[in-house]
Amino acid sequence: MPSHCDEVHVQQTVGQMFSGSPSSHFLCLPSQICCNCEVKRRYPRFLLLKGGTRPPWVGLGAAVWVEIASGNAYTFPLYSHALKSVLGFNQHQLTMIGVANDIGENVGLLPGLACDKFPPWVVLSIGALACFLGYGVLWLAVSRTVQSLPYWLLCLALCVAANSNAWFSTAVLVTNMRNFPLSRGTVAGILKGYVGLSAAVFTEIYSVLLHSSSSNLLLFLALGVPILCFIMMYFVRPCTPASGEDSVECCHFFFIQAASIVLGLYLLTTTIMSDVLSLSASISYTFIFIMILLLMAPLAIPIKMTFYPMRTSKSATLDQPIGSSDRLVQGEGCVDKTEPLLKPSSSTTNFGSFCESDDMSEVAMLLAEGEGAVKKKRRPKRGEDFKFSEAVIKADFWLLFLVYFVGVGSGVTVLNNLAQIGIAQGVHDTKNLLSLFSFCNFVGRLGGGVVSEHFVRSRTIPRTVWMTCTQIIMIFTYLLLASAIDGTLYVAIAFLGICFGVQFSTMIPTVSELFGLKNFGLLSNFMSLGNPIGAFLFSGLLAGYVYDNEAAKQHGLRFGSSLSCVGPNCFRITFLVLAVVCAVGTILSIVLTRRIKPVYQMLYSGGSFRLPPSTNH
Repeated sequence: MPSHCDEVHVQQTVGQMFSGSPSSHFLCLPSQICCNCEVKRRYPRFLLLKGGTRPPWVGLGAAVWVEIASGNAYTFPLYSHALKSVLGFNQHQLTMIGVANDIGENVGLLPGLACDKFPPWVVLSIGALACFLGYGVLWLAVSRTVQSLPYWLLCLALCVAANSNAWFSTAVLVTNMRNFPLSRGTVAGILKGYVGLSAAVFTEIYSVLLHSSSSNLLLFLALGVPILCFIMMYFVRPCTPASGEDSVECCHFFFIQAASIVLGLYLLTTTIMSDVLSLSASISYTFIFIMILLLMAPLAIPIKMTFYPMRTSKSATLDQPIGSSDRLVQGEGCVDKTEPLLKPSSSTTNFGSFCESDDMSEVAMLLAEGEGAVKKKRRPKRGEDFKFSEAVIKADFWLLFLVYFVGVGSGVTVLNNLAQIGIAQGVHDTKNLLSLFSFCNFVGRLGGGVVSEHFVRSRTIPRTVWMTCTQIIMIFTYLLLASAIDGTLYVAIAFLGICFGVQFSTMIPTVSELFGLKNFGLLSNFMSLGNPIGAFLFSGLLAGYVYDNEAAKQHGLRFGSSLSCVGPNCFRITFLVLAVVCAVGTILSIVLTRRIKPVYQMLYSGGSFRLPPSTNH
């Protein structure tokens, strides 16, 4: 550091940056110009924050489109029959390809690490490239452009293609959770809700624009999805955190939630109408146009803010001091004094969720070191920021992982085999089943976020309570599917879709509340590994084996032949096993809820979320 740029000047410059003052407003004294350079060298990431009240909402509107694109793995039932018929796979081979799809979709450790190191556009670009390469190879195989591609290559291609979802979803979810740190459950519910709707959106496109062609769908996924993400990546960017929990923000969130519900009902209605009625091409294209308008609805908020701007005061910013007195200890004999060594000004005492980021930790250390203070070093408590190595040794971490594994692992087994389940029970057109599951999945994701957010604020009820309730419902749903009673398939799929969706929208904010936002991307993506592990065990090993074994019995042929199975016995054993697994998951969820109850009483005791002190270790 140059001699005339002392530490106090650096600290004052950092304070100006945090208070929202643009660098052009700094006094241009030689020492302060030098300090600007020093701050830029130390904290380059702060200079990338987009200021203002509109950018977070623009990013949320763009994130909706990216999340729709990130649901491309849910289109597997739309082209799985083509893989089976064109390439001659049996059910066990098909379910193992489905497992590759789930592994790719949910293995997000690399995206989680990348999201903490690189800006969102880099993460989105990697996802777009994976999507292009993976679905491109599948299109070459299904369209017979290239003959006799090996089975392992197709599994790898689908794994890479589905892994684009992890890159897309991690980029927008982590960015928006940090842009709206006080509304984590609501934001997670909205974004994951749109992922749940993505299957219905792709089904609409598949039926109308692509004329129910599997090869056209794969080509669309290889080209259309990357193009969409390249367009939207400019708008998904870190912003100055939203100003807080006011009535206007609540109205904005309510508008997006209402728009997503209207979109979900619209997609379900048009899918049923297209199946029951003979609609002309012009009407079908009109349906697509209206769907696009409904997808653009969240962008109405920043447009409204542009034409009708509101005055916001600096006092409305988030309430977290930079130099937290309980984390600083003065040296030189003043061990009893806990007052901050450098008292922040009123413009710098309030800053958003980035007090949980790496750079804020560095700033706190800077303020302490400038006056000779010593940092307290201790292990983080639940509700504070955890490193990955610190989180994985906690019992709550593994309890949450197991509960999530049971909920999504069993649900994705039904999703992967949805077409075969429908055929086995006499429903040959599975588009309606997929649309119903997609809509109910959306209801579960959106409703799980809204309901858990309401009760956690009003009664400090842990979000995992809703995972417990839904897994109890899943027990009875699997028993209903095993019974194969006439007319109950659609009811069972609807309940299962809702319960499946709730697992996502409750797990994500729970991770951030128990272990902090600092390494949220990595921690939440590790939790997501429960999905592919469950798919491998329950779908790949169990469901595929039971189905092929029953099909061989029905046709009197050897096990492993490419045959179709009809009747309740095709999946009965699978459903009974899943019911038992969900019973175990319910017990684990009850244990977890009792353990983390004090954490939620601490975080939400005042009726709103309170950012805990960030730890440095």
